[in-house]
Amino acid sequence: MLYQELQPVDTYMLKFSTPFSDYDRQLLSLFYQPLIGPEPISLFLTMWADGETDDKRQFSHYHLMNNLSMPLKTVFQARISLEAIGLLRSYMNSDEENRTFVYELLPPLDAESFFHDPLLATFLFSKIGEQAYRDLRSRFVTEQLDMENFKEVSRNFLDVYTPVNGNAHELLNEQQLSDRNESNGIPFDHSFFDFDLMMSGLSEQMVPRRAIAGVSRELVGKLAFLYSLSPIDMQKVIMMALDENLEVPEERLRRAATDFYKMNISKAAPKLNKFYVPDTGQGNSESQKPQSKQQELIAYFESTSPKEFLFDLIGAEPFSVDVKIAERLMNVHKLSFGVINVLLHYIVLHNDGKITNGFAERIASRWAMNKVDTVEKAIDYSRKEHDEYTQWMKEGGKTNSQRKKPTREEKLPEWFLNKDEEPAAQKEVNPEKELENDRKRKELLAKLESMRNGVN
Repeated sequence: MLYQELQPVDTYMLKFSTPFSDYDRQLLSLFYQPLIGPEPISLFLTMWADGETDDKRQFSHYHLMNNLSMPLKTVFQARISLEAIGLLRSYMNSDEENRTFVYELLPPLDAESFFHDPLLATFLFSKIGEQAYRDLRSRFVTEQLDMENFKEVSRNFLDVYTPVNGNAHELLNEQQLSDRNESNGIPFDHSFFDFDLMMSGLSEQMVPRRAIAGVSRELVGKLAFLYSLSPIDMQKVIMMALDENLEVPEERLRRAATDFYKMNISKAAPKLNKFYVPDTGQGNSESQKPQSKQQELIAYFESTSPKEFLFDLIGAEPFSVDVKIAERLMNVHKLSFGVINVLLHYIVLHNDGKITNGFAERIASRWAMNKVDTVEKAIDYSRKEHDEYTQWMKEGGKTNSQRKKPTREEKLPEWFLNKDEEPAAQKEVNPEKELENDRKRKELLAKLESMRNGVN
C-alpha cells in the first residue's frame, strides 16, 4: 500500500553526486523527458533547485506535493521513474515514529553515451519517431576541424611557471570537495541472461574466447532484453558481428543484433512499455487487476498518449494533422489523455475513419460543457449519444434534418454496448443477422485487444 512506501509527512534531504550545468538541463529536456514524461522531470528540476541552497535543510513531501501540484501517488510514481532511468537513487532511514529519505540526484548521460546505449537510444526512437530522432542527434554533432596542416605551439606548465620557496601551509585535509562524476547510466541487471548457455554453443575454432572477452556482459544483456533474443539467438548475432580479425567490436555487435531482429523478428523498432505499477492502497495486487474487458480498455486509454493511440489504431506513424488535432483538444479544451483517446476513437467510428478538426471541435465542446472529464464518463456519454442517434433513426429521423437513413450498419466496439440492458433496436433481429453482428463485435474486440497489447 502506498502509505507503506511513502507518506506526506516523511522528510527528505538532497544530495548531489556532481555539480549540474545547463548542458545537463538540455539533456533532461530533450533526451529524458520524452522517455519518462514531464512529471518525473519536473520532480528532478524541483529537487535540483532546492538542493542548490547552501543550508542542508530537510523537506517534507508536502513541499513537493504543493510545489508540483501533484498528489502523493503521482510524486511517488515520478520518483520511481527517475530511479529506473538512472537519474535518482533513494535511501531510507526509519524508526518507530519517523521516516527520512535521502535523494541523490545523478547526472544524465552525455549525448554520445546516450546514443550508444541500445536501450535508451531505441526507447527514444520509438517515442519521438525517425525524423525527430535524426534532428536531435544532428543537434549534438560536433564539427571536426581539419588540423592536418597545423602544428601545436602550446606551452606546458614548466615553460610558464617556476617554484618559489616560502612558508609551508597545510595542503591536504579530510574535507571532501565537489567534483564532476560521470553518469553510470540506467541501472540494469543482466543476471536474467544465461551467458553459460550462450558460450557453450560457440566453437573455439569459429569464435576464439579472446574475441568475446572484451565484450561487455551488460551490453549483451541489454541487446538480448531489447530485441527479445535467447542465448541461441545471441550466438548467431556474435557470429554475424565477427570481423576479419576474428574480433567482436561492440559497434558491430549492436548493428548485428539490430539486423538479426529485423530479419527474424520484426521490421518495426521495438518498444519499451512501463509495467511497474506500485500498490496504492486498493488492496493486494490480485484485487487491483482489471476485472473486465472494459476495465482493461479503460486502463489502456488512460495510460496511452494520443499519439501512441493513433499509432496503435492505424498501425503506422500518425499524420501530423491528426496529432495537432489531439494537441489542440488537450491545450484548448483541457481534456485528459484518456478522454481524448475515447473521443478520437468515437470520431473514427462515426466519421468513416477520418479525423476532422470541425467534428472533433464540436464533440470536444459538448463534452467539456457536460464535464466529461474521465474515461468512464466519456464511454458512457458516447454510448448515450449513440443510443439517442439509433433511436432517432428508428423513429424516422428525417423530420428535422431530412437526412437519409444510412445504407450500412455501423461497426461498433464492445465498449459502445450497454452492459445493463440490451438496446431496444437490437431486440428484434433475425438469428442470421444476430450471428453476423456477434462476429463483427468479436473482431472489433480482438482489434482493441491487439491495440491494448501494442500489437499492430
